[in-house]
Amino acid sequence: MSVIERIGSLFLGSDGRARECEWLEPVSMLEHALQTAQMAEWDDADEALVAAAFLHDVGRLLPMPPGADRVDDVHELRAVAFLSETFGPGVVEPVRLHVQAKRYLVALDPGYAACLSPASRFTLKLQGNAMTAFEIQWFEELPYANEAVRLRRWDDRANLPGKRTAPLAWYLSLLESIEQQQVEPARTAIASFGVA
Repeated sequence: MSVIERIGSLFLGSDGRARECEWLEPVSMLEHALQTAQMAEWDDADEALVAAAFLHDVGRLLPMPPGADRVDDVHELRAVAFLSETFGPGVVEPVRLHVQAKRYLVALDPGYAACLSPASRFTLKLQGNAMTAFEIQWFEELPYANEAVRLRRWDDRANLPGKRTAPLAWYLSLLESIEQQQVEPARTAIASFGVA
């Protein structure tokens, strides 16, 4: 099974409530992913960032190691190894950094924390609360920090029950397109090493 087939299977096979503090969230994992990706599209994000928006919580659907904390499950880090098998940093890095982006925004904007969902406010405490001045500087210097902040803002608003979105197949097709684009340059590079 390819990584993209597995992603589809994870979303369709989940109970739909495998989100942080699931009892506090009004939408399923799939609804949340679709809404986040749709907001990225509406905000003219490039394909990689739309894919990252769709995949940002996929780590929550992966099997957890024994003894892992089920509330702060470092899902963003668990997703990195899984996604890196198929996707480049334009997809993987915003996913990896979206939790840190929450901490960054809480530090910069006093009103931001009040806009978080109850579940996101709860996990913020487990994830380290607001960044320190040193952490803010560190974060701002990271490649893909801006993309992670954009993703985070869509993530925070993607909790509307009954909101209409494109279907799962639309975003799986996008992932296939991105995968194909990454394969083609590699083939071209190999073909350019002709024997003289």
